[in-house]
Amino acid sequence: MSKLRPYVAGEQPRIPGLIKLNTNENPYGPSPRALEAIGQAADDRLRLYPDPTATELREAIAARFGLEADEVFVGNGSDEVLAHTFQALLKHQLPLLYPDVSYPFYPAYSLLYDVETIEVPVDDRFRIRPSDYERPCGAILIPNPNAPTGIGLPLADIEALVAAHPDAVVAIDEAYVDFGCESAVPLISKYPNLLVIQTLSKSRSLAGLRVGFALGQRQLIEALVRVKDSFNSYPLDRLAQVAATAAIKDEAWFETCRKKLIVSRDALVRELEALDFEVLPSQANFVFARHESRSGAALQAALRERGVLVRHFAKPRISEFLRISIGTDKECARLVSALNEILSA
Repeated sequence: MSKLRPYVAGEQPRIPGLIKLNTNENPYGPSPRALEAIGQAADDRLRLYPDPTATELREAIAARFGLEADEVFVGNGSDEVLAHTFQALLKHQLPLLYPDVSYPFYPAYSLLYDVETIEVPVDDRFRIRPSDYERPCGAILIPNPNAPTGIGLPLADIEALVAAHPDAVVAIDEAYVDFGCESAVPLISKYPNLLVIQTLSKSRSLAGLRVGFALGQRQLIEALVRVKDSFNSYPLDRLAQVAATAAIKDEAWFETCRKKLIVSRDALVRELEALDFEVLPSQANFVFARHESRSGAALQAALRERGVLVRHFAKPRISEFLRISIGTDKECARLVSALNEILSA
C-alpha cells in the first residue's frame, strides 16, 4: 500500500465570491425535473433501502441510448464504475494500455488493483494515436475526449481500435463526450468487447449526486454486477436514483445547457488566444492552455490570489498548462480580466 499514489481531487475551498473553474463542474444547475424528483422522494421511504439494481434508472438510460436495461450498469459516479471495470475486465496476463497524459485515476487504480499497465505516449501535439495501440495487450482504456487535454478522437478511430483487438476489452471513458465528441455507444451492438463509460456529473450537472454508468453487451455488464454485489449492493441512494432518472429524461434541459456551454467555451478560447495562450482544441467542458512566456504554476497561484481557481498539474510534459473549466459568461469574463491584470503587471 505504501506504493499507492492516490488521486488528488481539485481544491474545494470555502472562499466568498470565488470563481471556481478547477474541477469541471457544470456552471448551470441540474434539470428542474431532477430537483422536483428529489423533493418528492425525500419522505418516509428514506428509512428503506434503495433499489439495489436501480431498475428505473437503468431503463431510462437504456431507452435514451437504444439499448436493453441489462446492457446498462450504474454506480456511484463514473469513478466507481471505472474501479469495478479495472477489477472485473482490465486485469490480464498482458498489460493494459492507456495514454500517458490522461486521467490520474487510471494509474491510481492500476496500482490499487495490481493491473500491469503500459502508458502509451500521446504525440507532440498531445493527441492519442490509435496506431500506437497496435500491439499485444490485455485491454485498452481510452478517454474520449481525453482529460486533461480535451482532445477527442473521431468515431472511426475508436471503431478501428475496437475492431483491431477482438479478444481484449476496449473501454472508452466518455465523461466529457456530450461537449463535442461522437459517442461510441452505437458500436456496442457490433462489438462484444466494447464498454462505454459515462457520467451525469458533467453535462447533466449532477456532480453532487455521484451517478455514473457503463454500457455494453450483457457479458461485460454481468461481470461488473458481480464485482459490485461483492463490494456494495447499494451504491446509489434513493435520491440519486430518482434525480438521475429525471435528468436523463429531460432532453430539452440537457441540450440547452450543453449548447450554451459550447458557445462559452469557443468564446473563451478566442479570448485566451488573444492573450498569447496556446489552447489545445477542446471537445470537453474545459480548455487546456499554456502561455507563451508565463509558467503555469505562477499563473495558477496569481489567479488564486484574485479569487479564480483553475487546475495546474505539476507533471512531465504538461506542467506549463492550466486546465480551465468553462463557467458562465460572467465567470469567464472575470477570469479574462484577472489574466489581463496579471499579464500586464
